[in-house]
Amino acid sequence: MMTTTDEPRGTLTVRTLAMPADTNPAGDIFGGWVLSQMDIAGGIACVEHSGGRFVTVAVEAMTFIAPVKVGDVLCVYTCITRVGTTSLTVSIEAWARRKNVAARVKVTDGHFVYVALGDDGKKRPIPPAP
Repeated sequence: MMTTTDEPRGTLTVRTLAMPADTNPAGDIFGGWVLSQMDIAGGIACVEHSGGRFVTVAVEAMTFIAPVKVGDVLCVYTCITRVGTTSLTVSIEAWARRKNVAARVKVTDGHFVYVALGDDGKKRPIPPAP
């Protein structure tokens, strides 16, 4: 779901620098690299919320809004929007701080669904948040 806010929603969970090795032939950062940073952030949010192991089962409503450029600092914000019996849905926004510019630009957002797994690799119930 695309939003038009000027400020990120959620908690800053991952912050990383876009490097030349992550570019496509046009010189922009690969969308897959951005998606992977968002997935990492969503996984961190799940573990911080409920502990244990989580796996990604779905990416919903992914919207690419603007390109990420080499030298941008990618800031990924997370907000848990749904807690189920064994799954969490995380709303994730990625914002770029452009090289040599303090302003942030929203570059993508989406909803990621994660399932909690036990040591046996099977679904496990999510304990209530502390």
